[in-house]
Amino acid sequence: MCRIAGTIAIRQSLAEAHEKVRIMCLALQHGGPDDEGIFEDEKENLVFGHRRLSIIDLSNNGHQPMADIQKKAWITFNGEIYNYLELKEELITAGARFYSSSDTEVILLAYLHWGTAAFSMLRGMFAFALYDTTKAITYLVRDTNGIKPLYYHTNNGQLSFSSEVKALKLAGIATEDDQTWPVKLLAFGNIPEPYTTLKNVFALTKGNFLRWDHHNSTYTITPYYTAPSINYITNTNQAEEYIRHYLKAAIKRQLMADASIGVFLSGGIDSSLITLLAHQQKQEQLKTISIFFDEKAYDERQYQNLILDKVKGEKFTHLVKQKDFERYFPQIIKAMDMPTTDGINTWFISNYAHQDGLKAVLSGLGADELFGSYPSFKRVKYLKYLRKMPASWFNLINYVPIDRYKKTSFLTHHHHLADYLLFRGLFTTADIARILDTDESEVNKILFGSIPNINVESYNQEYAAWFESNLYMQNQLLRDTDVMSMSHGLEVRVPFLDEDFWQMIQNISPAIRFNSNQPKKILTDSFKEILPAAIGNRPKMGFTFPLQQWMKEHKEISNENLYRGKGAQNMVKKFKNDQIHWSKVFSLYQIQMYA
Repeated sequence: MCRIAGTIAIRQSLAEAHEKVRIMCLALQHGGPDDEGIFEDEKENLVFGHRRLSIIDLSNNGHQPMADIQKKAWITFNGEIYNYLELKEELITAGARFYSSSDTEVILLAYLHWGTAAFSMLRGMFAFALYDTTKAITYLVRDTNGIKPLYYHTNNGQLSFSSEVKALKLAGIATEDDQTWPVKLLAFGNIPEPYTTLKNVFALTKGNFLRWDHHNSTYTITPYYTAPSINYITNTNQAEEYIRHYLKAAIKRQLMADASIGVFLSGGIDSSLITLLAHQQKQEQLKTISIFFDEKAYDERQYQNLILDKVKGEKFTHLVKQKDFERYFPQIIKAMDMPTTDGINTWFISNYAHQDGLKAVLSGLGADELFGSYPSFKRVKYLKYLRKMPASWFNLINYVPIDRYKKTSFLTHHHHLADYLLFRGLFTTADIARILDTDESEVNKILFGSIPNINVESYNQEYAAWFESNLYMQNQLLRDTDVMSMSHGLEVRVPFLDEDFWQMIQNISPAIRFNSNQPKKILTDSFKEILPAAIGNRPKMGFTFPLQQWMKEHKEISNENLYRGKGAQNMVKKFKNDQIHWSKVFSLYQIQMYA
């Protein structure tokens, strides 16, 4: 796990390109504290940079950027390839020669042997740049679930890329802000892909590769992954058998590391299962990291202890208080690559994991989206009735004083993002216009005019799973988990997003995959022999902090006089009276800071 950066620019000197990459690497040092490397190709004016977090092959043989023995290709790679040993064995049989034990070299030789077809053979989380010296082509490649980030910028025959947006800005490569990002933040609570806070800086779409032709300085973006056709599993017992097999296999290969590894244990179903199954593999070597609070409504110690009593190994628990939030808040804001209303929880637990000597951890992220445990999975069925009503009726909702009903006004737009924002949105378009002192039509254009609509065949739980995975998980959970954990030089692995496990779940009939009365029932039933009933039957809580109270007591966040405009000031007053959620005022706070 690392951080990567690079640039290809025929219209600037190699020295200029080198300096920009050096600056980017310096900005990314937190994510790769163990080593730095820079590769230059004078002929193509290409510079690759790398910051290393050593997890597999801790020797100098894992140094990057890396080339094959014949230097036909160079790579700078961020991530982990969990099936690299199987691929390596197949390549050796085909005559390949290796000089390291790293998964990085496997990517190189797989590409040289199979070409771009190798990308779909990789199982893991990854973002990499690969330069084919013979063909004068560079590829940017991102994993199929978008676990690892990769941002690119093209301008005047130049391609630049980085693991974080801010590195491109600090290097002077892309310095102009995208003026639409405050609208997106107030609507989504994040900046949805492919957009960023910088103009003409975009996230590479997951499961795609960008192909840069050095001869004419042009590029194309092509999907390398196509989901196989679905053949539904309709037998519950067979589905449970597959879940057990594939999840155990995912955890086994994601525990592979030459550095210390552990598990985030919150006390919920997902992290408890990951912990119990990982313990079967690691026993005394497994370390667990847990957080608890004095605030009883958020304290999960009783559930954490049920699991901790069943596992061996070192068990680290940390009490987080209001004073800790106050102390670390400036560091949390600094760690954010882009404004977001999430990630504070991940920052804290990653900080403690780093302090406890860990370099990698397993997380339960992804199960909620797969097995339907968000409120949207129950509420989505009502959309088909609401969508039959005249859109103009929903304009009247803006005059309703009760905040939670106002989001229905999104349904004036026949767009899948409007469906999503009905469930997940922060502010309505009318409120956003008032806060930013702009026209509501401009807000609507930004939100619904730039992203193509998708064809919604049915308002069912599969649709809810699609937008929870592709919008909420992709733009918020995965991005914030990556940037907050890597700010501490920590790698977070997500077994529920293992490609083989994820695809198998898509093949389970929705009738048994989703259960409105007991979300995740098929998951808990699959492991009822090891999962305590008190955890399997508990209501969903989520990995949450007492932020409503903590932000009310924060002198800056709760001071309406620090906010520009009466719209924002009135929202802060409502927050102090517990009339709106903390995430709304937190988004307003960040706009005051950044905009």
